[in-house]
Amino acid sequence: MAHVPNSAEQYEKMIGTPIPQLVSSLAIPTTISMLVTVIYNTADTYFVSQINKSASAAVGMVYTLMAILQAVGYGLGMGAGSLISRKLGEKDDDAAERYAVSAFVAAILAGAVVDWGCLAGLKPILRALKCTDTMLPYAVPYARWILLVAPVSCASFVLNNTLRAEGESTLAMWGLGLGGVLNIALDPLFIFTLDMGAGGAALATAVSQAVSFVILLLFFLTGRSIVRLRLRSVSRHFCDYWLIFSTGLPTVCRQGLGSVASAVLNMQAVLYGDAAVSAITIANKLYVFVRNLVIGIGQGFQPVAGYNYSAGKRRRAWQAFWFSSLVGTVLCTVCAIVMAIFARPILWWFCSDAEVVRIGAETLRFSCIVLPLLAVSTFVNQLYQCLGYRTAATFLASCRQGIFFLPAVLLLPLWLHCAGVEMSQPVADLLTFVISMPFLAAFYRHHIRGHAE
Repeated sequence: MAHVPNSAEQYEKMIGTPIPQLVSSLAIPTTISMLVTVIYNTADTYFVSQINKSASAAVGMVYTLMAILQAVGYGLGMGAGSLISRKLGEKDDDAAERYAVSAFVAAILAGAVVDWGCLAGLKPILRALKCTDTMLPYAVPYARWILLVAPVSCASFVLNNTLRAEGESTLAMWGLGLGGVLNIALDPLFIFTLDMGAGGAALATAVSQAVSFVILLLFFLTGRSIVRLRLRSVSRHFCDYWLIFSTGLPTVCRQGLGSVASAVLNMQAVLYGDAAVSAITIANKLYVFVRNLVIGIGQGFQPVAGYNYSAGKRRRAWQAFWFSSLVGTVLCTVCAIVMAIFARPILWWFCSDAEVVRIGAETLRFSCIVLPLLAVSTFVNQLYQCLGYRTAATFLASCRQGIFFLPAVLLLPLWLHCAGVEMSQPVADLLTFVISMPFLAAFYRHHIRGHAE
């Protein structure tokens, strides 16, 4: 049986292991987790695209609802995770457990509220998102399965982030990874063999998320984690829940605005037909593939930064940021070059419709122009969040798909038509990078420079 480190051993590991080795040991499992997640999301898109372009477009429409669930789950998970890593760095294990258990219970309740609310008015909601008559027969069954598993999905995000926050990224990887592999295997079975169509893709996702939840929960119940899930640790104080929520607010804004951005993007794209919605959905999935790899690296450095900053090792936290930024930038640059060169073959692999391929390839190439800037701007936001600087982190999280994206996607099409829709996200990403640089300089000036280890 594998050795389970106790709190003191984990503390020594987090503050004493060389930064490249430590960040890599945490970032590789989290990146693999994100990779598997993106692969099975991309598999959904691929298999559904084989039905027809309306089915593919419908998945893009339902992504707006999925982003709401992610906002709830990731917000509570990241909020608790930031607090957990810092409390463990301060050697306050009881507080770390209190935040973990409270966030877990809150996630189940919040997921149930979102679940019931959306299911009660599913068709009107999809209509409001501009889902066309040709998309609706695919969107309704797909959304229904995704929503039914909402409480489990939200709770899984909290369990996953708790493991990462305490430095147990490998356990988190197994929890998400096994569920993701199962999803990929079930997609063709449910969609084609059992003739369930788009609803089959969603059912496969629901089953895989339930399996991931059980695996992650077992890690806690069998003592494989440092933080325990004990109901007696559930907080009865509103201030604890507010602290979890406010610390996770940057993630809520990022994911919530992602939902709004997805809805507005689809509303703008649908003006140019189902082909435009399908093409932009596929291209964005590919862009998100790379972005999630970046986030995976960032989630590897966040517990390192949280532990060390709280333990008084500020320069180690800063070293973790720069090491992650270097690795992330190299990765983004390589991916940008490959996707720009092979944009049309990649799109053709998803869908053979000529118009979908044309629009999708254009969208992907616009994204590739700014992709090398993505890692640094993402990590600046994650740095502020994991160390508890909530106001700055919330502002930065709101830039990419809110403050900059919404004006871009509404205004650019007035002059550039469909191309304006295609380039709206890259324009927002460029502006987010520009605004992140003063925040990075200010962080170094106020929190790193002049502080000895």
